[in-house]
Amino acid sequence: MISKLIAVYIKMASLTFFVILMISFKSCNAINTTPKTAPKFLAVFIFGDSTVDSGNNNYFETLGRANHKPYGQDFPGHVPTGRFSNGKLVPDFLASMLGIKETVPPFLDPSLSDHELQTGVCFASSGAGYDDITPGVTRVIPVMNQVELFKNYIARLKGIVGEEEAKKIINGSLVIISAGANDFVFNFYDAPTRRLQFNVSQYQDFLQNRLQNLVKQLYDLGSRKMLIAGFVPIGCLPFELTLKFRNPFERKCIQNQNLDSRNYNEKLVNLLPQMQAKLPHSHIAYADVYEPLIDMINNPTKYGFEQTNKACCGTGLIEFGPLCTPVTPTCEKVSNYLFWDAAHPTELAYRYIAEILVKQAIPKLV
Repeated sequence: MISKLIAVYIKMASLTFFVILMISFKSCNAINTTPKTAPKFLAVFIFGDSTVDSGNNNYFETLGRANHKPYGQDFPGHVPTGRFSNGKLVPDFLASMLGIKETVPPFLDPSLSDHELQTGVCFASSGAGYDDITPGVTRVIPVMNQVELFKNYIARLKGIVGEEEAKKIINGSLVIISAGANDFVFNFYDAPTRRLQFNVSQYQDFLQNRLQNLVKQLYDLGSRKMLIAGFVPIGCLPFELTLKFRNPFERKCIQNQNLDSRNYNEKLVNLLPQMQAKLPHSHIAYADVYEPLIDMINNPTKYGFEQTNKACCGTGLIEFGPLCTPVTPTCEKVSNYLFWDAAHPTELAYRYIAEILVKQAIPKLV
């Protein structure tokens, strides 16, 4: 079924397909927080789940969509692009901060110029994970299969600029990978699918073995600079709190889930240098998203937030995706909220994370 889905995905590539990402990258030009030590990248290639998906799921019959209001209410033009946020995501901000102001048209477009190729493409799919069983019900593209889309892009690129120039572009680009949390939420916490097979530590290792395979495949295709995100504090996501606590006044972060996230991240921090050592001329950096988010949760006034355990959309308890709709009421002032829907942060929170990453993680990719 996955191969058939990929075929459909590629077939549906058109100017509309990546225009969402194009709008986003061009709209971020006003941001100028690039540190002097930041390397220059020719393009950005994005793999993962809803934390980085700019709207690719819009083209599937899946519940994992955000191409409807009130999503995108603060995006330029108030467009519900398919991003699971009220506005932009971390890759949008990173692209602008790093001086990548445009995105590449689709790889089936015959009119690409050399300049247009120095841009970025998102292959991420909301609801995906490193574990292939994670998107089985939602009918999205698993992270491991997103590499097939990248291969098709590279083939198209070579046909336009030649093999050497294509190699230069891929070598000089930034790869962003953000996934894994869905695997734990769908297969371990909220359903026991993998819990019957693995304990927590074993499942963490299983996912990171899958990640290593993904990185090796991207490396073999020419990628050399990769930014890999760890887990967010899963135990603080509003919908997880709703499942855990019946009394709304008892909503506090679930410590055992957060401990699992921290342990996963510690393993990842130790693993990445080992991965880099095995891949000559590679630069692989850890993107810490846990600490920025947990600091926002523990010190909300520092960031201007007032509400951190409920989301802006609807009741803030459970609504996301198909439950966060045009008829769902939203909060009056979204800047007071850390979470936009019950599973995803607001644009403001994403911007804070991007600012930290561009200062702390990006310089390690020199």
